[in-house]
Amino acid sequence: MRPAHTENPFNAIPTVVLILVVAIGGIEIVFQLAERGLLGGASGVGWRIEALNAFAFSPALFDRMVETNTWPPRALLRFVSYAFVHYNFTHVLFVLVFLLALGKMVAETFSSWAVVVVLAASAIGGALGYALLAPGQIALVGGYPAVYGLIGAYTFILWVGLGAAGQNRSRAFTLIAFLLGIQLAFGLLFGGGYDWIADLSGFATGFAMSFLVSPGGWHRVMQRLRQR
Repeated sequence: MRPAHTENPFNAIPTVVLILVVAIGGIEIVFQLAERGLLGGASGVGWRIEALNAFAFSPALFDRMVETNTWPPRALLRFVSYAFVHYNFTHVLFVLVFLLALGKMVAETFSSWAVVVVLAASAIGGALGYALLAPGQIALVGGYPAVYGLIGAYTFILWVGLGAAGQNRSRAFTLIAFLLGIQLAFGLLFGGGYDWIADLSGFATGFAMSFLVSPGGWHRVMQRLRQR
């Protein structure tokens, strides 16, 4: 008789990725329950709007901080906190899918702490890129810039692998080109904002951070530069 298969299916997913998924998904579940009147009573209906006002990244607020050279900690927190609040369930769903798939790969190839560093840096990089390059003052919300940073790290992994195999490294950028192409197409067909600037900035940040957080990190990069 074959022994019963008792392996936990979640063992394959790094703990740090599960914690982030539970945190982001848990916030959305609270909003969903509140909007249906199952939490918070009548006041719960407005919890999402209150969270968006409190934690979204505001380009106008960033401009004011630059002009006055004042950097309140609560305002600086928005560079990261915006990635944890979303407009609706669909908005957060794709973030969780990317986080589970690419977070697992980055954690296994680099390390668990590298996932946190890439996500945080990409969220900050995405917000900065959005504030500096996007026209208008619409607030930035959602985890897309952060998970696009994971796409940047995944692209780095492919880029290194293709280079080691002597193949064309530009193939590593197929995924980001495909995703941005879809995003721009939807924007042209149905209208949209300039969130893609934040996403692309997050991707670039994640790719650049991979030179530091990958095994060997900065030492390996410097070694290659010296060899040239």
